[in-house]
Amino acid sequence: MITNTADTRKGLWLGLLGVTIFALTLPMTRLAVGTPELPQLSGVFIAVGRAVIAALLSIGFLLATRAPWPRRADWRPLGAVALGVVFGFPLCTSVAMRHVEAVHASVIVGVLPLATAAVGAWLHRQRPSAGFWLCAGLGTALVVAFALLRSGHAGLTLAPADALLLLAMACAAVGYGYGAQLSRHMRADYVICWALVMSLPLNLPLAILEWPQTAIKTEAWAAFAYVAVFSMWLGFFAWYRGLALGGTVRVSQVQLIQPFLGMLVAVPLLGESLDALTLGFGLAVIAVVFVGRKMPIRATPQHTAHPKGSP
Repeated sequence: MITNTADTRKGLWLGLLGVTIFALTLPMTRLAVGTPELPQLSGVFIAVGRAVIAALLSIGFLLATRAPWPRRADWRPLGAVALGVVFGFPLCTSVAMRHVEAVHASVIVGVLPLATAAVGAWLHRQRPSAGFWLCAGLGTALVVAFALLRSGHAGLTLAPADALLLLAMACAAVGYGYGAQLSRHMRADYVICWALVMSLPLNLPLAILEWPQTAIKTEAWAAFAYVAVFSMWLGFFAWYRGLALGGTVRVSQVQLIQPFLGMLVAVPLLGESLDALTLGFGLAVIAVVFVGRKMPIRATPQHTAHPKGSP
């Protein structure tokens, strides 16, 4: 599928809206889960609880809009969406965020655009140009360099929380790629809604088992409400539609801005610091995204038809 200029532009704007909503996810999760010294909601409860709330909202939305049932062939990719963005990403990030600051975690998000682009190119048979991959690689390298400079170590040491965050990025890339694929013939808002609904039988009993037994601060509950309604639900309405319109490989590069949007939120929300180094790398990454979106992306030529009777 080759998108026209108007679709690409609209897809990029919708992708930016989705990324802006998602950028608040890690700071809000950090606020909801607390710290090792002052724990709030458990990571498991945040992961499954936010999916339960979003699933209940989805049921109401699907009924109100008289959504058709997914086709039989859609259930498997919907399962991939569920595994990636309903289970994998929320669980890994929620558990990790108690042990790392939001600014640190936001840097790790920088690997997500390249992972999403790789999954999208494979699923949608697209061939990004060498220039596009160079920009994607340069943007990712900038984020990694930023992480190394912020760490203060000569080499990159991978803490358990960092490993969970990287696994979360892989899960998100798979969920994004399959969600964009489904959004080509299914309404984008229906994709995340059905993925959430099919996950409800597992998430609901887990949420009940993980219900907090101690007093939780109001701001932690407010942050949990954000990740449930916006991060787990409404953000995907814009994001999947943007990926479908503008192409997964191209629109995914908008995610390069997400780490720095998250940092900007973390400063007033969590009291974390934002220095000249962060701003400098942020501007550099935005410049790479601008150049990368100008690079050509072509569909893979269709293979010739197989003879009758061949696989």
